[in-house]
Parts: sequence; C-alpha cells; structure tokens
Amino acid sequence: MMGPGMGSILVIGLIALLIFGPKKLPELGKAAGNTLREFKNATKGLADDDSETNTNKETK
Repeated sequence: MMGPGMGSILVIGLIALLIFGPKKLPELGKAAGNTLREFKNATKGLADDDSETNTNKETK
C-alpha cells in the first residue's frame, strides 16, 4: 500500500488552513508533534518491557 502523495498532502494542508486559519495552524502542528512523540515513547517502553520479559523467560 502506498502512502499519501504530494497532491493529497497539499489538499489536506489547504483544508486545514481554511478550517483553522493561519494563526492556529502552528499550534495544532506543535500539539500533534508532541502527541506523536509521547505515543512513540510509550510504545518504545512497552516494546522494551516485552523484550526484557522474553529475555528472562529464555534464561530460566
């Protein structure tokens, strides 16, 4: 499955600009970035815990 093309991204950005306005858009981008970063950190912690559990099972 292919990701979104440049045209799709441009249309989504234009619609977001029309809905939220140019002043609010940077704040929304920052909030989305922070949310994505927190999600990645949380899933990384879960993956680390899972790998530690598997390692402990193999050594016993």
